[in-house]
Amino acid sequence: MPTLSIKDVPEPWAEALRQRALRNHRSLQGELMSIVEQAIGGGPLPPAAGMVAEGVATEEIDRARPRIVGYDKRGWPIVRQGWKTPEQVVAELRRKYPEPVHDQPLGADILRQERDSR
Repeated sequence: MPTLSIKDVPEPWAEALRQRALRNHRSLQGELMSIVEQAIGGGPLPPAAGMVAEGVATEEIDRARPRIVGYDKRGWPIVRQGWKTPEQVVAELRRKYPEPVHDQPLGADILRQERDSR
C-alpha cells in the first residue's frame, strides 16, 4: 500500500487530532484513516491486488473492517468487528456438527462433579 505523509502540521492541529483519536479510542494513524475514508465518501475501498481470494464478494471485504454501529451511554463508540452475522455462525456450526452429542456429560454436570469432589 502507498504511504502518505503530511509535513509542517501546526502543533494545535496535531494536538487536536491526537485528542480526537483518544476520544474515538483509536491510534492517530487510525483516526487519520477514518478522516480520509469519510473524505472520499466512506464507501468500500477497492481490494488490494493479491489480497482477495477468488469468489470473495466486495461486500464481505467491507464487513471485515471494524465499523461504528452506535454509541453507549457514555458516548463511546460501539465497534462491530468481524464479518459474520449470528445467523452465519449458527449455520456454520450446524454444518460442522449436524448431529447433537448425546453420549457426553453436560458442562454443568462436569462442574458440579468437580465442585463436589473437593
